[in-house]
Amino acid sequence: MSQIDVAATAGRIIANIEKVIIGKKPQLALAVAAYFCEGHILLEDVPGVAKTMFARALARSVGCTFKRLQCTPDLLPSDVTGVSIFNQKSGEFEFRPGPVFAQTLLADEINRATPRTQAALLEAMGERRVSADGQTYVLKPPFLVIATQNPIDQEGTFPLPEAQLDRFLIRLSLGYPTFEEESNMLNRLQKGHPIDDLKPVVPADDVLACQEAIRDIHIDEKVKRYILEVVHASREHEDVLLGGSPRASIALYRTSQALAAVGGRDFVLPDDVKKMAQPVLAHRLILKPESRLRKRTPSAVVHDLISDARVPLTDKHKATAVDYFS
Repeated sequence: MSQIDVAATAGRIIANIEKVIIGKKPQLALAVAAYFCEGHILLEDVPGVAKTMFARALARSVGCTFKRLQCTPDLLPSDVTGVSIFNQKSGEFEFRPGPVFAQTLLADEINRATPRTQAALLEAMGERRVSADGQTYVLKPPFLVIATQNPIDQEGTFPLPEAQLDRFLIRLSLGYPTFEEESNMLNRLQKGHPIDDLKPVVPADDVLACQEAIRDIHIDEKVKRYILEVVHASREHEDVLLGGSPRASIALYRTSQALAAVGGRDFVLPDDVKKMAQPVLAHRLILKPESRLRKRTPSAVVHDLISDARVPLTDKHKATAVDYFS
């Protein structure tokens, strides 16, 4: 593994976010793993479960610039990327960067923006650059887009097209806290919000070093074949109209590496693949109309894929330095 301790770095970030987000350690571990893969995160959940707070806490924990973009139907692409303004003194146009130039961008309620505005994010998410007025601007790394959407309220929304859903490395749901967790939350909020006092615990350079270190995590040929079997099976499943693309295979491969590193290992186990399968694959599958009528869900299909695939036996032991899922 690289000189930087990925597990220790991830542990500091997760512990810091837990000062704000209570009881969501598995989701935080998955999100940090995606961050270390240079991927983007889609948070799909009901209002009021701290989606925005999670994005702010992550940005503050790594000392990165943060911008929040509230998506509405009248939002224009230039409101995302920036606009050129004529300077009367110099007699030239000057480019004013938009919120996408922040290192961490929260696109709140992204499905309320029009398809044209949603598309303005595609180049930034895929290429880490922005083209405006004939110029290309490179975004400062580490660059992360965290988008949120409400799966319940569909009035006045524009569902994300499959091409853009595929740009998100993982999709997560925070869910409601337990009774005890919500009680602790109320106690913490009595004298102010903990986000106001949250300090950086990891410099942005360490995040970049972790992103490089992830690529050195070993994946056995048997585990690699296991990944491919799961993704290929999604294309042949009886309920699936459109299965996982090669980008899905790459995403499952990279996130499994990252999850292993976050857990303190320099090799990938089949369990890493199992844990990443739902957040990586479920939002990429399109089910047949008759399957949707039978109340089948992409999550249920991914569960089938993992259950049916033969788990390979590797020579590596199961001991981990940290288990965020117990």
